[in-house]
Amino acid sequence: MNAFFAAYCRAFQTAFHLLMPLFPYRMPEILNNVREIPGKLSERNVSAVLLVTDSALRRSGVTSALEEALRDAGVRCTVYDKTVANPTIADAEAAMQAYRAGECGAVIGFGGGAALDCAKAVAVQAARPDKTLRDLKGILKVHAKLPPVFAVPTTAGTGSEATAAAILVDERTRHKFQISDFCLIPSYAVLDARDTVSLPPFFTATTGLDALTHAVEAYIGRSTTRYTRRASVEAVRLIFRFLERAYRDGGDLEARKGMLRASYLAGTAFTRSFVGYCHCVAHTLGGRYNVPHGLANAVLLPHVLRAYGSSAWRPLKDLSVALKLADERTPDFVAAERFIRAVTDMERRLDIPEKFDCIRPEDIAQMARYAAREGNPLYPVPRLMDARELTRFYVATAENLGDLAETAENLDSLAETTENLDDFAEKAENVWKPLKYGPLRGNKGTTS
Repeated sequence: MNAFFAAYCRAFQTAFHLLMPLFPYRMPEILNNVREIPGKLSERNVSAVLLVTDSALRRSGVTSALEEALRDAGVRCTVYDKTVANPTIADAEAAMQAYRAGECGAVIGFGGGAALDCAKAVAVQAARPDKTLRDLKGILKVHAKLPPVFAVPTTAGTGSEATAAAILVDERTRHKFQISDFCLIPSYAVLDARDTVSLPPFFTATTGLDALTHAVEAYIGRSTTRYTRRASVEAVRLIFRFLERAYRDGGDLEARKGMLRASYLAGTAFTRSFVGYCHCVAHTLGGRYNVPHGLANAVLLPHVLRAYGSSAWRPLKDLSVALKLADERTPDFVAAERFIRAVTDMERRLDIPEKFDCIRPEDIAQMARYAAREGNPLYPVPRLMDARELTRFYVATAENLGDLAETAENLDSLAETTENLDDFAEKAENVWKPLKYGPLRGNKGTTS
């Protein structure tokens, strides 16, 4: 990365971190089940709401208790149940039309991260009718009081019930972007493990690993606080304790409750301390190919953690010690590698694939540029990377790229076979020089 741009990134991140105590972060009010929602609506004199969910959830009857409670309380409920994975601007605008038609005064997002983000986007449009969602892309552009937002997560992973962002896809460009402002933190979060028991094993695994990615990236970044460190560590412990149990037995309410708690904690951590390049790359894969976000994070996470190199060894050691995989006497690299191996071992037990079969070489350069724009200068990552450096992650996780993928995988191979810190660091430096290869040669991959 250009040295001047790198200095700008670090200065931006430092300033943001120093100002953090002045920002209006808040926690959503926690409700224990959906039957508490009508009372909160009454307190706010809201008589009509929009329920944002997806058709499969509604057909399964998961939303019926809420709809019945609203009906019994005399609250008119307009339902938008066309939410899809990786919701687009058009999806959010269609939901907004339903909000206006129903003369609604609040929004309830009921489902996974897609439904919750779509609900937040509706609230943003209600508060800022003078702007389009494209106009509000980025951070701190909303500047308005939103109507009450109730988040009812049915997955344990996205953490959207606690975050200050909504993630959407621009259907024109297939670019996945965020709208981020403090007012997007939901007013209420309904954390009821019973709402998550119908989640199939595959999505239990991928959304749980999404929560793990949130916790890990929040912890290893350079803008942590005492709270975010504590929340991240607790989330990591809960995920390693409960994710596989929830995967094997969806009706295990203790495991489901533990995962819901982990997701919430990780959400509160990363909305303050941010994520990293794993999320940047994952968002581009979701936007371009509709890869489920949790799956993208799960496949990418070990590669990104190893690519951070020595800059992430100490915080990864902390997580390794928290899981009793190492102790303070263990060398930093060894402890960090034990944590990464614990992640990959768990992913194999959860049947997470190691590669994506959708990545096209001709798309990589543009996706890397999108990823770099998202991450730089905002995300306080352990090690800065520009677009050309980020191409390695697409190559390393793509099927059918032959020698290119083998080159990008060399760092992982070194990590699995090298225990000496100095030896590893020297070899890794040679492996991770910016890749120059066929379809990307000549592309401008930097963000400077």
